[in-house]
Amino acid sequence: MDPFDYRDEAVRPTPNTSAMVWNILTIIVILMALCLAAIFILVFINPQVSFNPFPPPTLPVLASFPTATPTPLIQLPPTWTPTASPEPTITSTPSPSPTATLEPALATPNRTITPGEGMPFVLHENNPVAIPNIGHPELGCDWMGVAGRAFNLSDAPITQGLFVQLGGSLDNVPVDNLTMTGVATQYGPGGYEFKLGDKPVASTQTLWVQLFDQANVALSDKVYFDTYEDCNKNLILIHFDQVR
Repeated sequence: MDPFDYRDEAVRPTPNTSAMVWNILTIIVILMALCLAAIFILVFINPQVSFNPFPPPTLPVLASFPTATPTPLIQLPPTWTPTASPEPTITSTPSPSPTATLEPALATPNRTITPGEGMPFVLHENNPVAIPNIGHPELGCDWMGVAGRAFNLSDAPITQGLFVQLGGSLDNVPVDNLTMTGVATQYGPGGYEFKLGDKPVASTQTLWVQLFDQANVALSDKVYFDTYEDCNKNLILIHFDQVR
C-alpha cells in the first residue's frame, strides 16, 4: 500500500469563485463602455440618427420674397399733342423792314388769333421773307438756307417737341430733310434751320416746309417758298404761329 501524502492535499488551492465573477463583470462593463462610446460617436457624426434620444430641432424653411422690379417714377409721354386753350387776341409791336441784324429780322408783327377749323399752326404774317445770311455771318454769300421758329398761343417760342420737314426740289435735285425746333438757337429760342447749299440759287415754289408732332401728324400745311440768286436774300425766314 502506497503511502498517502496528506501535506500535498492540504496545500492545493481551491478555486476563487468571487474573483471569477468580478472579472466577468469587468469585461461586461468594458464592453458596455465601448458600445456607449460608439453610440456617442455616431450621434456626434449624424445628430439625426434614429436612436438619438435628443435630436436637434428641424430648422424652419426660409421665406422667399418676389424679386423687386424697379418702376420709373416719371414717365414721359410718347408724343406731344397740342391742346386747346383760351384763344386771346394778341397784339405785339410791329417789326421794321428786314435788315442784316438778327433781332429785327426775328421780331413778330401784329397778329390776331381767329378760332376755327384747320391746322393748329399757320404761316407767320409777312412770311416767307428773304434776308441776308444772319445765321452764319462768317460764311456770307457762301451759304444758303431756310430757318425760323414756331410760336404758341401766347406768342412764346416752342423750344422742343415739334418736327420740321423740308421737301421738294432745288435745281432739279430732290430734297427731303427733317429737323426739330430748338436745334438752331442762333435764330432765338426754338429756332430751326436747313442748309440748302454753298451759294445762292434761284428757285420758284419748288421747296416747302411743314410742321409735325412726334406722332408724325401734320400740324400745318406745306408752305412753299422761293429762293434767290442774291447774297442779300440767301436766308429765307419762315415762322409758324399756333392758332388753336
